[in-house]
Amino acid sequence: MNDFWVFGYGSLMWRPGFAFEHREPARLHGYHRAFCVYSHVHRGTPERPGLVFGLDAGGSCKGMAFRIAPDRVDEVRDYLRAREQVTMVYREEVKRVRLLHSGGEAQALCYLVDRSHGQYAGALSFEDQVRLIAEGEGQSGRNPDYLHGMVQHLDEMGTHDEGLTRLWRAVKERLPRSG
Repeated sequence: MNDFWVFGYGSLMWRPGFAFEHREPARLHGYHRAFCVYSHVHRGTPERPGLVFGLDAGGSCKGMAFRIAPDRVDEVRDYLRAREQVTMVYREEVKRVRLLHSGGEAQALCYLVDRSHGQYAGALSFEDQVRLIAEGEGQSGRNPDYLHGMVQHLDEMGTHDEGLTRLWRAVKERLPRSG
């Protein structure tokens, strides 16, 4: 493999946690970002699950592609498996992504949701998403912070997502008021 790329579509976009040589916005066709995974570790617990993003079939997803130095591939792959595959809810697959600044293409490692896994939430109602996100908290922090970070990062990328913004507003309304 000449170049090793990783496609980030959630918190990997703004907090990759690994060394990379280059990054640029990219689009993956055939999959979309969705709150379709019950989080039992990072943003919730088995007793009180949160929701995290998965790449689910259909549509397309704008995210961030990271090119990894050849001498770092094994290290990055091990790191990602420890971070993303705690409960094995994702399938690791290499997919073609379009690099949006350079106009090229790359084969990138993607984490696609495994629809047969017990944590696959599928298409939940808006109200169920609001409730789960508002109440979720796990090892990586509060679920509302994860959603808010995503909305902010997409806005910074120039990719405003009205659906996620609407979800964030509804979650925020449900949170206890401080001070």
